[in-house]
Amino acid sequence: MKNTHLEHPEDTILTGDLSALDWFTAQGELSAKIDGAPAIVWGLNPATGNFFVGTKSVFNKKKIKINETHDDIDANHGGIVGSILHKCFDHLPRIHGIIQGDFVGFGGDNMFCPNTISYVFPEIVTEEIIIAPHTAYIANEDLRDAFAYPIGRHLESTDEVLFVQPPVTLSKHLDDIADYCRFAKQMAMLVEFTDDRTATKIKKHINTCIKDAKVIDENEIAQKFNVDINLIRLWKLVESIKLDMFAFIACDDSITCLIQGEVTEHEGYVMTNDYGMYKIVNRDMFSFYNFTLAKNWS
Repeated sequence: MKNTHLEHPEDTILTGDLSALDWFTAQGELSAKIDGAPAIVWGLNPATGNFFVGTKSVFNKKKIKINETHDDIDANHGGIVGSILHKCFDHLPRIHGIIQGDFVGFGGDNMFCPNTISYVFPEIVTEEIIIAPHTAYIANEDLRDAFAYPIGRHLESTDEVLFVQPPVTLSKHLDDIADYCRFAKQMAMLVEFTDDRTATKIKKHINTCIKDAKVIDENEIAQKFNVDINLIRLWKLVESIKLDMFAFIACDDSITCLIQGEVTEHEGYVMTNDYGMYKIVNRDMFSFYNFTLAKNWS
């Protein structure tokens, strides 16, 4: 998969791509979505063969920020992000591939709040840094052409790095989900889909509604963007299928998740199979908090 932003499955149907309806029930790889920040990318730079660390800016098309030395980090990054990258450069294992993970925190404590969710570990973390790896990349000549795929394996923690990859399983009994998906496919036959440009505007509007804690009004969206109201009704149906998926997913770990002191679940999951890679997130809750809570790492 090309290195692109992970989509919510319901957003992808706006232009008539119904592959998510098959994705829901196909077995594949599943991982917990850890709410860390910033994203850390590390490995061997295919252009030079040297070890590097960086943020997602290593994939920029123009102003690329690949750090092969501490001096590179100082030139490209400041503040807490620079401090994090210096630690990552010193302590991440030298690997032959390219991996992306989310930074959770520096060791020495058992509670970390890298972004929106606070993570409470059962004991004090003695490693220098905590990383939640989730994606691997193939890049033959240049990181700008990197292709992403699920990491597919658990990285062994070291004396210096704690890798967090909670075990996640998906039930094999998805008959109810399959029934909903069949109904969605029948409904889709009556829908007039829209183009990429309008779909982008609709997604932006939906995100604004979530940020402002407003109801996603199908009549308002249909009128504002001159689209078929059944398109927005289908979007809502696919979103409800996604939320139903949580009942079929189990995560077995000892980490407690908190938002503003209240116990919650992991932010969500990422599932990959023959039909694509999408995220399963309760966006009404987690996206709202991601949009509105102050971040402490930028």
